[in-house]
Amino acid sequence: MTNSLRAGVRRGGIELRHFLRNGKELFGHLTNVVVALLVAAFLGDDVPGTRIPMTHLVLAGFAAYLLFQVGLINLPQILVTEREEGALLRLRATPGGIPAYLVAKCLLVVVVAVGTLALLLAAGALLVDGPLPRGPGDWLTLLWVTTLGLLAVVPLGAAIGAVLPNPREALALIMLPTMGLLLTSGVVFPITMLPVPVQQVAAVFPLKWMAQGVRSALLPDTARTAEVAGSWELPLVALVLTAWTVFGFLLAVPLLRRAARRESGSRLSARRRRAERSGASASRGLM
Repeated sequence: MTNSLRAGVRRGGIELRHFLRNGKELFGHLTNVVVALLVAAFLGDDVPGTRIPMTHLVLAGFAAYLLFQVGLINLPQILVTEREEGALLRLRATPGGIPAYLVAKCLLVVVVAVGTLALLLAAGALLVDGPLPRGPGDWLTLLWVTTLGLLAVVPLGAAIGAVLPNPREALALIMLPTMGLLLTSGVVFPITMLPVPVQQVAAVFPLKWMAQGVRSALLPDTARTAEVAGSWELPLVALVLTAWTVFGFLLAVPLLRRAARRESGSRLSARRRRAERSGASASRGLM
C-alpha cells in the first residue's frame, strides 16, 4: 500500500505539471469562475428573512459546486478519455496499478479544485464584495468541508468514469443529473424555497451538504435561518460526506480494476479504427 501511495504521488505530480502547461484546460476552469462572478454580480436582493446579500449565498454555493464539478464532471471525462487511449491497459504493467492511478487522480483533482476555489473567493472579495471566512474557526471549517467534499466526490467520479462509454457521450450523460443537483441543492437560491420532497431528494447527495458546509464557513450565523433545519448541522455534514467517501472508494477501486481487466490490445485497436473512420466520415461531410 505504501508503494502504491508513493507511486501515485509521483504520478500525480507529473500529471499536475502537464495540466499547468495545458492552456485550454486552465482556460476552462477560469471560465467557470468568471460565470460564477457574473451571476453573483447581477443579484441585488437579500436572502429572504435575512440581511445577507444573495450575492454572498450564490458565491458560497458556487464555491461548493466548483469542487463538485471538478470531481464529478471533469474527472470522469478524463478517465474515459484515458481509457480510450489505452491508459487502463498500461496499468497492468505500471507500479502500483489501480490504487496508484486513483491516488494520482485524487491529487490532481484536489490541487485543481482548491486552486479554483481560492481564485473564486479572492476574485469575489475583490470584484463583488464576496464573502470570506471571518476567523480561524471559519477557515478550519472551510478546510475540512473542502477536504471531505472532495474525498466524497472524487472516488465517485472515478467510478462513473470507469463505466461510462466513449468521451463523446460521457459529458451528455453526466451533465443532466449534475445540472439537476445544481438547481435543487441550495446552490443558486435558498433550498427552503423548494418543495419538501425535492429537499429530501437533494439531501441524499453530497452537493447539498458541501454547499451547506461552505456557507457555514463564509456566511454569518444569521444566515442559518435560511437553512432547512435553521442551523448549519455541521456534524451531519461531516457524517454524510464521510459516508459518500467510504462508498465511493469501495465502488471505484473494483470498477476501475474491472475496466482494466476488460481492456485488451484488440479492443484498443478496434476503438482507434472506429475513431479514424468517424474522423474520415466527418471530414468528407465538411467537404
